[in-house]
Amino acid sequence: MFNRVRRLLGTDHAAAPAAEPPRPRRGNLFEAAATYVSACAEDDQRQADEAAAWVSPEALSFGVSELACRAVIALARERDESPQTVARSLLGLPAL
Repeated sequence: MFNRVRRLLGTDHAAAPAAEPPRPRRGNLFEAAATYVSACAEDDQRQADEAAAWVSPEALSFGVSELACRAVIALARERDESPQTVARSLLGLPAL
């Protein structure tokens, strides 16, 4: 009888389920891409690996591609240049 009362009150630690280990963080693909790219830029392999585990490789690839497109567009507007000129410049390619 006392065991039942302890369980109801939450004081029966012997019957309490074992604590689950913390689950890895699951972000959306844009959060994963932003974290992954910034970690790569800062040469933080641990953070890049962690972000890569948040989503599938395909989703991460899509997110990184979307981030690259948005970054090139933003830089092109800032520099008053075409996105193609900016992208080629960032990659060290000659202008067309």
